[in-house]
Amino acid sequence: MSKIRIAVIGCGSIAKYRHIPEYAEHPNVEIVAFVDPIIERAEQFAEQHGGKAFADYKVMLAEVKPDAVSVCTPNALHASLSIDAAAAGAHVLVEKPMAVTDAEAEAMIKAASDNNVHLMVAHNQRLMPPHVKAKEILDSGVLGKVLTFRTAFGHPGPESWSADGAGSWFFRKEEAIMGAMGDLGVHKSDLIRWLLNDEVAEIGAFVGTLHKENTEVDDNASCILRMESGAIGTLVASWTYYRGEDNSTILWCENGVLKIGTHPDDQVIVELRDGTIEKHKVGAISTNEKQLTSGIVDAFIESIVTNTKPSICGEEGRASLKVILCAFESQETGKFIRVNE
Repeated sequence: MSKIRIAVIGCGSIAKYRHIPEYAEHPNVEIVAFVDPIIERAEQFAEQHGGKAFADYKVMLAEVKPDAVSVCTPNALHASLSIDAAAAGAHVLVEKPMAVTDAEAEAMIKAASDNNVHLMVAHNQRLMPPHVKAKEILDSGVLGKVLTFRTAFGHPGPESWSADGAGSWFFRKEEAIMGAMGDLGVHKSDLIRWLLNDEVAEIGAFVGTLHKENTEVDDNASCILRMESGAIGTLVASWTYYRGEDNSTILWCENGVLKIGTHPDDQVIVELRDGTIEKHKVGAISTNEKQLTSGIVDAFIESIVTNTKPSICGEEGRASLKVILCAFESQETGKFIRVNE
């Protein structure tokens, strides 16, 4: 079988720590191009892994004609790059949030469909072992219906993670559009939709910039959600957890409680009303300090090789993005927002 020819667009930290190493290790992949406006970054990866370096992705698409691309750029560019790549006949794996407006997300889905290519959104939380195990337990029915929940994702912010530190695009409103909500909150809206197999019906949110300086993007959000099923819960995203990173979810159900990521060794804990306690050591959730294979690249390549629609498709990314956009609307209006109206 000929290898899938991949181009990576955007050579910052998410490409460096996740996309590039996972492609490099994949037996069915050849990385043929790296693109970054800071050409030295692209050249560095090209020297390391082969392929050509480009400063302009349009030149790359025309010259290299890759089978597929990873879009690892600032949020504001996700849609235009993904649409152009699809128009060039390339499958697209785009980082989250997939876009910065619902109209952009819709246009990306249409572009992929019109050009008969796959569009996948890198919502890697779904593929992390604790979340996979938790989903299995929920789907088994042992806990009954989910009644209430809380899900949180907080760390000290992108300064230590981003290739540009405190000068990162993450803090520039025109490139990022949104801050902690686009970085972390959208992971959680996606996770809760997927875990509960349910949609967010209504959301109320406080979203603000509490501590980061010289930026207009949000660094904290606290949201209250009501699901279509009637379950209610909270979603928190923060860039100011300066000690004690948190990526945990607790679901209180009819028959007990399911805890994910609350204990360092027992990543999934089930406590039933009858007193039974089950602890599952299934592997950790990635942190900024400790990157684990996300599974996203494997899933993307699998969808291309087998020509099947990715499970984390554009429509899924769009639904998860919409929740976040409605949280911003709630902050602006001071009202609860119905998500699908």
